[in-house]
Amino acid sequence: MASLTIISPCNSSSSSLSSSSSSLFAGSSLSHKTVGYNQSRSRTCASNSFKCNLPQPVDIGNGKPTVPIVNERTLPKFLESARMETSVNRNGAKLKVFSGTANPALSQEIAWYMGLELGKINIKRFADGEIYVQLQESVRGCDVYLVQSTCPPANENLMELLIMVDACRRASAKNITVVIPYFGYARADRKTQGRESIAAKLVANLITEAGANRVLACDLHSGQSMGYFDIPVDHVHCQSVILDYLASKTISSDDMVVVSPDVGGVARARSFAKKLSDAPLAIVDKRRHGHNVAEVMNLIGDVKGKVAVMVDDMIDTAGE
Repeated sequence: MASLTIISPCNSSSSSLSSSSSSLFAGSSLSHKTVGYNQSRSRTCASNSFKCNLPQPVDIGNGKPTVPIVNERTLPKFLESARMETSVNRNGAKLKVFSGTANPALSQEIAWYMGLELGKINIKRFADGEIYVQLQESVRGCDVYLVQSTCPPANENLMELLIMVDACRRASAKNITVVIPYFGYARADRKTQGRESIAAKLVANLITEAGANRVLACDLHSGQSMGYFDIPVDHVHCQSVILDYLASKTISSDDMVVVSPDVGGVARARSFAKKLSDAPLAIVDKRRHGHNVAEVMNLIGDVKGKVAVMVDDMIDTAGE
């Protein structure tokens, strides 16, 4: 998942925008405001600055809503023109969207965009931590989309997703697509030492065996994770959403520098810099001494007095 941290030199404060862990997609602490994206939006570039007109963010509200979730809101104005005109796919199967507890606000916006109400589902936890899932409406013959990130708590959210898939399969859904904005365990995609598990493959097997027919994931840690699934995988990128967010800040490209937090992310950072009026690039040279432990050795590039935009596939500890 694309993640980004913006560091302003004015007040030495930083803010994070992350499709994996913050305000865009499926984070462990989702902000109550999310950034919408509309392809009809215009972006104008003049001199060395860039800007675009963005609608006001949708105010979903803080707190974890109880389930079943029923949409009683009116559609935001900026989504009116973007709504799908029908909730039936080309094959005549009815579309239904259900939300897990990881990111109900994102699920709500997806349902709005599709012109649907979120499906009614009862998800609860027993005293010993076991998860109970019951669909409260029929999905027989339907194309079902389950929106659930496997962000922290990763194990709990993953198990919830698997049980949701199983419930849909046993309820005779025609097709089950799992939408995973943040795909947990993606870092365990290969062996770096002897006797290690390749957990990304294990998770792919679990989702497939539970009964999913298709997976939609955002900005995977590595593209090879798609090959671990025996079912189709749609790998979407969130770069355009983040670029629009940055464009709304109307920061001159002369005052901005795109920073790659490590050598492995240089290609990603360079792609961002190119689309931000060829903003300059800086690279952090660091060494890892263990999980979540890194030491910065060198900083290649000039960041003094500039707004640093740090781009990575995920924000886990952010160096804390």
